[in-house]
Amino acid sequence: MSSTTPAHSKTVSNSLAANRMGAPAIGMAIASSIAPLTVVAGVVTTGLAVTGLTAVSSAMIAVAVALMIFAVGYLAMARHITNAGAFYAYISKGIGRPFGVAASWLALLAYNCFQVASFGGLGFLIAPFLTDKTGLDLPWWAYALVIWAIVAWLGRRDVALSAKVLGVLVVSETVLVVVYSFAILSSSGFQFSAAPFSVSNLFAGGGGALLAIGATAFAGVEQGAVYVEESKDRLRSVPRATYVTIAVIGVLYAFASWVQISAGGPGVIDQAGKEGPDMFFNQAAVPLGGWAVDLGHLLFITSLIAAAIAFHNIIARYTFALGREGVLPKAFGETVGGVPRNASLAQSVLGVVVIAIYALFHLDPLVQLFFWGGTTGGVGVLLLITLTSIAVIGFFLRNSYGETLWRRLVAPVIATVLLIGISVLAVTNLSTLYGPAPSPGPAVVMPIVAAVVLVAGIAWGLVLKQTQPTVYQGIGLGPDSAVATSTAGGFSALMAEAAGRSTPTDVR
Repeated sequence: MSSTTPAHSKTVSNSLAANRMGAPAIGMAIASSIAPLTVVAGVVTTGLAVTGLTAVSSAMIAVAVALMIFAVGYLAMARHITNAGAFYAYISKGIGRPFGVAASWLALLAYNCFQVASFGGLGFLIAPFLTDKTGLDLPWWAYALVIWAIVAWLGRRDVALSAKVLGVLVVSETVLVVVYSFAILSSSGFQFSAAPFSVSNLFAGGGGALLAIGATAFAGVEQGAVYVEESKDRLRSVPRATYVTIAVIGVLYAFASWVQISAGGPGVIDQAGKEGPDMFFNQAAVPLGGWAVDLGHLLFITSLIAAAIAFHNIIARYTFALGREGVLPKAFGETVGGVPRNASLAQSVLGVVVIAIYALFHLDPLVQLFFWGGTTGGVGVLLLITLTSIAVIGFFLRNSYGETLWRRLVAPVIATVLLIGISVLAVTNLSTLYGPAPSPGPAVVMPIVAAVVLVAGIAWGLVLKQTQPTVYQGIGLGPDSAVATSTAGGFSALMAEAAGRSTPTDVR
């Protein structure tokens, strides 16, 4: 190893690199996975078009409030459990180990849907953009592969590097949303409308679908706890990042959607259906000029790139957490310099396989990958958040751990009731969320796949209980599991042999 190489860069271990992310970095990672510009330009117009309702701002606020209440118990539990598996660990502790394994499988399914969906959306968006600007005419999958390579490369580097990239991207798109919104607001002829904040609209036909769409727009806000092992101060960094991000993003969504709907006037629903994401950019172009559309398209693309990077990191850490405890093959539980490279590689392989399948079979990257995959991921995460809220109650009923009644019981119960209601609305409105599709469409297939994954996860947990009791007892314990502690020595020996010395000096 050269003198200029960080001492930890080649170290094989079974722990993530500590003290890498403060509250701002974690907040950027959360916001990147949410993809603010993608939601403001894409999800808002989709909600208008598929529901025919304008109460988007009130839906966003309602979901933000529910998530803020959920975060109270969720983050209280995070103070007592240090595990990159987050949902998996919490549900294991609060409901039971087999259910935790099932939740981890559903989490991998949901987050991978987000991840591979972003490649489809990026390929579809980049191809016409570059053809128009440069004349370069390549198929969508060529651009998807370029983005895939960038994401794969960053996924195998120190998370601090990804945090810096995400910071630049998410700040840029957020600033654009704010600037465009105020530009639209200040344009001549703008008429203020109270319709976006109508609460009664949420109880009309389609209101449930609107709330469900709002919930999917926040998918990713729960990810702060995934970085708890890499945070600089887990008792402060993760809560600060989570609360601030939910509050800021909630206000941003409500404000930007109100501006768009007000500017669109009585014909905004038809406009949203015809123009899609371009509606926001076209409205901004009126006071700013045509360049606003091009810049909007460019940052819409970088917004999706940021989301792809963020979800890749999350998937890698979930896979790592399961490998470290022996629930998945132990190779996934290895890190090199604190980076879960094997877990990252597995996700990259899955991504390139999906791109290849869609390219070879000429499947639609926009509808059948980006839209269907993103919707599936959003509903899956909503169900996971609901299960986790129930797990928080179960965890603190066994032991208060010194937490206040509000944190350990009142807030979690309120959040659970709200989240169950939103989840029911999402499941019962799947046909609206996915839109018309050939039978059997994703609205039929998605619940079946989710049920199969959950049942299979529970079954695997019970198999581990009978065949590998040591692994089973360590489910959810993270670095404290018997499997993790027993393999630490093995990693040290491996490195000692590779380096030709008796004891490595920098094994974590």
